[in-house]
Amino acid sequence: MLSDLAWLVPAPASIRDDIKALKATVASAGAAPLDAAFAEALTRLSLHRLDEGQLAKLAGIVGRVAGDLPSFSRVKLGLLGDGTLSLLASAIVGSGVRHGLLIDVVEGGYGSAVQDAADPSSAVRRAGLDMALLALDHRLAGLDRAMPDAATAAAQVDAALGRIRMIVEGLRSGVKGPLLVQTLSSPVEPLFGSFDRVEPGSVFAMVEALNRRLAEWARQGGIVLVDIARLAASVGHERWDDPRHWHASKLGFSPDMIPVYADVVARTIGAICGKAKKALVLDLDNTLWGGIIGDDGLDGIAVGQGNATGEAFLAIQRLALELRARGVVLAVCSKNEDDAARLPFREHPDMLLREEHIAVFQANWTDKASNLTAIAETLNIGVDALVFLDDNPAERAQVRRELPLVGVPELPADPAMYPRMLAAAGYFDTVALSEEDRLRADQYQANAQRAQMQAGASDMDSYLASLAMTCTIRPVDPISRPRVAQLINKSNQFNLTTRRYTEAEVASAEADPLRHAVQVRLVDRFGDNGIISVLIADKAAADWTIDTWLMSCRVLGRRVQEAALAHLAAAARAEGARRLVGRYVPSPKNRMVEDHYAKLGFVADGDLPDGGTRWILDLAGYTPPVLPMQVDDLFHNREREAA
Repeated sequence: MLSDLAWLVPAPASIRDDIKALKATVASAGAAPLDAAFAEALTRLSLHRLDEGQLAKLAGIVGRVAGDLPSFSRVKLGLLGDGTLSLLASAIVGSGVRHGLLIDVVEGGYGSAVQDAADPSSAVRRAGLDMALLALDHRLAGLDRAMPDAATAAAQVDAALGRIRMIVEGLRSGVKGPLLVQTLSSPVEPLFGSFDRVEPGSVFAMVEALNRRLAEWARQGGIVLVDIARLAASVGHERWDDPRHWHASKLGFSPDMIPVYADVVARTIGAICGKAKKALVLDLDNTLWGGIIGDDGLDGIAVGQGNATGEAFLAIQRLALELRARGVVLAVCSKNEDDAARLPFREHPDMLLREEHIAVFQANWTDKASNLTAIAETLNIGVDALVFLDDNPAERAQVRRELPLVGVPELPADPAMYPRMLAAAGYFDTVALSEEDRLRADQYQANAQRAQMQAGASDMDSYLASLAMTCTIRPVDPISRPRVAQLINKSNQFNLTTRRYTEAEVASAEADPLRHAVQVRLVDRFGDNGIISVLIADKAAADWTIDTWLMSCRVLGRRVQEAALAHLAAAARAEGARRLVGRYVPSPKNRMVEDHYAKLGFVADGDLPDGGTRWILDLAGYTPPVLPMQVDDLFHNREREAA
């Protein structure tokens, strides 16, 4: 299942012609930008089970795309490591399309990862990388033979980790974003049998020890882990490892595993770039329970302990709840009468999912693509943030046809396999998990309640006043830093410049007296929205230039941006500045804020070389607005206390 990319639909018979058509489109466009129709066609093609050769052809198309492409993010990736890497690069590029990425891979030399990382003149160091991936193999990491005792084994593991650290630290200054490091797959051949796991000098035990050290390093934020050891174990080490190809070409695993390897790498990069899905939308009949509630009634549906079918559907619900607990929003999209659809959630004793777990409940006879669009609008997220789970192949096909950006996994006939298929697809993969992430499902659910309340309000002012909002503005600090960095790297729509910063760079901005780094939190009667806005401004004597201004789309229309501007204007005035300078740099996703500065009273001050615009606010003429919220400016409070 996993190795075959079984959650994707098989490639169509027309795939060669489809690839040729995309190549022709790119060739005819030349240096001109390609449109959304091309981006959609490219995405549709990628959402099939593509083999190594087909991925390479897709990579060839990506390599010819000039400029930006709607809904895609560009990433320049360094690829260094042990053994043959050339076979992996094109597959990673081709798989990246599936995850909304245009990846440009810069390969290190064969067997020269340490030299490439250490030499400032190497191609990798000079490339201006966004990220780098270190692809390792235990056979070239000094862990290829058993050690005679525990002390020697520990020293060998230390040496292997030291080499990895040397490569990572050598690269760090030349890479804008995170460094990705693979875990190492274990050898198939045992030396001591089951005692391999016990004996510290076995190759198996040393590889496991190194992987634990890498995981701890990732937990501390030093690297991003790509868990290839877990992937190899999931597909089976015997299938994963092919000694013939290792001896012939130093390829660290079977060529048959290249497509799934590349997908795992690409989805990890996608998670870093904010491409992971946010909401799981569930069909009901024969998806959350066996049977049809409208025909079989409450007593006739299969869900619960005591029989294999009922327990299979419970497993689906359990996975949904676990996803919700880590921040994934749950919604329902079902062709049903609303009252009948809600009945099991309210009254069936064996249901794990209840109405309070569901942020948006769409049960009607409208087509599912339209209902999914409505769900996305209610949650104030794009349809590209949705995953739709439905047992009916016709419904899945309709959604794929109408909404290709929605994640729609293929499902087998047996519902016992639904959870595995959903999990294998990696739609919700993450590279970090904060407390705010865990609260996200509740926050989006509260946002849906706000939307319903707004629909019933007589006017916007009365609606905003009824929310009883408190906006808290404070400096970015070590506690908020991971969430701030996450927002900076994930926010695309309400983001004036789309600059990306690592946690280390955010920490540098916090400590820099010439930068003003602010986090904004919003609480209202429905709950805490968490950190929803970030501003970073560069200070000069007369002008403060806004480097980064972003905001979560969950709070659009709440006038939070006006509160943030009032804070920034007051802070700049207090230090003698006379103007605020803003920049709007257009991206494929941030057109919604092209008039942001004009709406706030800034005056246009010409175009920028990158296609953006420059805006000026004269602080002498600025008057802070009266806002429908309480504003607690703890940044200024802290400055007064320090004074």
